[in-house]
Amino acid sequence: MRAAVMGWSVARTSAQSGTGRGQWPRPSAEHLDAFIAQWEQRAALVSTRPGFVDSRLHRARSSDTRFQLVNVSHWESREAWEAATADPEFRARTRAAQDDPQTRITSSPGLYDVAVEFSAAAAEQS
Repeated sequence: MRAAVMGWSVARTSAQSGTGRGQWPRPSAEHLDAFIAQWEQRAALVSTRPGFVDSRLHRARSSDTRFQLVNVSHWESREAWEAATADPEFRARTRAAQDDPQTRITSSPGLYDVAVEFSAAAAEQS
């Protein structure tokens, strides 16, 4: 099983000024809420594709965190993830979110393999 991890930082908009070198604009809670609503629609679409296992969108607890949203999705294979994200409807919805000033995002996608895994259940068995 492969994990597709995507961190989202919110793109700078005309209403947001820079915060200085090495820093990023801080999105409003409303901006994040609007993005999450659109993300749920894209996630519902992609979750019906072959090879999809699960997905969780994580929201930062602090507005000082660089990536305000991080999605971790599990797929049966790289090929399944690539096919799902190449879907024209998925791409159109993603493009719409990137172009909408209320939900504009910058994504940093990547595929990862588990390097180390811990769980409470495994610890109890040892």
